[in-house]
Amino acid sequence: MSANFNNVTMNPSGFVLLSEQVPGIIQEIRYHSTYNFIGDRIDGYEEPVALLTKEAARALKTVANEAMVMGYRLKVYDAYRPACAVKHFVLWGIEDQDIRMKPYFYPELEKQELFAKGYIAKQSGHSRGSTIDLTLFDMKTGKEVDMGGPFDYFGELSHPDFKGITDAQYSNRMRLRSLMTRNGFVPIDCEWWHFTLKDEPYPDTYFEFPVCAEYLRK
Repeated sequence: MSANFNNVTMNPSGFVLLSEQVPGIIQEIRYHSTYNFIGDRIDGYEEPVALLTKEAARALKTVANEAMVMGYRLKVYDAYRPACAVKHFVLWGIEDQDIRMKPYFYPELEKQELFAKGYIAKQSGHSRGSTIDLTLFDMKTGKEVDMGGPFDYFGELSHPDFKGITDAQYSNRMRLRSLMTRNGFVPIDCEWWHFTLKDEPYPDTYFEFPVCAEYLRK
């Protein structure tokens, strides 16, 4: 396994603070907390805020507006992810024997399988700045929409087309997917929450600057 990145930069000039572009968005940045598959705050997450490229944020604002009409708000778990955070994941996978979060996030898999099965990437699209992990929040109930499985659960349960959930849960996944895809985002086959802007502005560039609002203003 390698954590090497080609074309890495610290320049944040193409990025925005997502809450300023999508004012109603709810943020629960899991990698700034200890409630994630590793169990520690992840390197590079200096603040619990979501950063995104200007283009992806603009597209997501349209998604949010459409969702609002339907009675939902967007809730984001992760957006831009520094390359150093991905390195943290990789080193944990190779060297760290700690599996304290296994019962919650990957009970059916050994941690070494997380890379082979594609749940954790050694070089993540999140580090290009136009990928986001999110769900829908129901404004009537005041709760997250039931997607049939939690964010960052590594297993078949998280596959968007998993059949072992209720019809309502599947419909909720497809509602999120439809909102995102018709506004220019592309899903993946192993995580219902993960989408990348189809025409991402930096398809070959990985960023290293920290997740920090003040860094954007330097």
